[in-house]
Amino acid sequence: MKATEVPEIAGAYLFEPTPYADERGFFCRTFDADVVRSVGLDPDAFVQDSLSRSVRGVLRGLHLRSGAGEAKLVRCSYGQVFDVVVDLRADSPTYLKRAFFELSDETQATLYIPAGCAHGFQALSETADTSYRIDRPHDPAEDVTIAFDDPELAIPWPLPVTSASARDQKAPSLAEVLRQRKG
Repeated sequence: MKATEVPEIAGAYLFEPTPYADERGFFCRTFDADVVRSVGLDPDAFVQDSLSRSVRGVLRGLHLRSGAGEAKLVRCSYGQVFDVVVDLRADSPTYLKRAFFELSDETQATLYIPAGCAHGFQALSETADTSYRIDRPHDPAEDVTIAFDDPELAIPWPLPVTSASARDQKAPSLAEVLRQRKG
C-alpha cells in the first residue's frame, strides 16, 4: 500500500493498495496502521465505521462538521463514485480549493479527508457502497451541509442528480455557510 499526498488539499492523502489478483478474484489490504502512521496520522484515532449504499446518480453532500470537525477515511468498496473534497479550513494553504477523485471497487483506494474539509460524492455505478472510517462519534447537532450545486464551487458532477436528501437539496450556499461560521 502506498500513500500519496493530494496536492489540492493540504493534509489529504490517497492510500492505494496493492491487490493480489488471480483466477479467484483479488485480495488487498484496505487499511494498514503502519502506512497511516508513516504520513503522520494516528491510526487509533478512528472510532466509527459506517457504510452507505447509493444507486446511480444519487448525490450525498457536501457535508462537514462544525466544532472540532471530523477527519475520515473514505473508500468505495463496491461500484464507483465521483468523490469531492473542498478545503474550508481558513488557515490552510489550500483554503477553498477542491479536489476530485473517482473511487471504485477496482482500485479499493482510500481517501483521507482532514477535519474542516467538506465532502460529497455521486454514485456512478448502478450500486455503490461507500465505506467511512471516522475519527469522532457522530453528533447531528454539528452537521453542516453546503449546496452541492453552488455556482461558486462549480463542481462538475458527472451525471444528472437523480436523488439527494431533503437536507442536501435545501442546503445553503458556500458563502452563507462561511458567513455563519464567522458569526
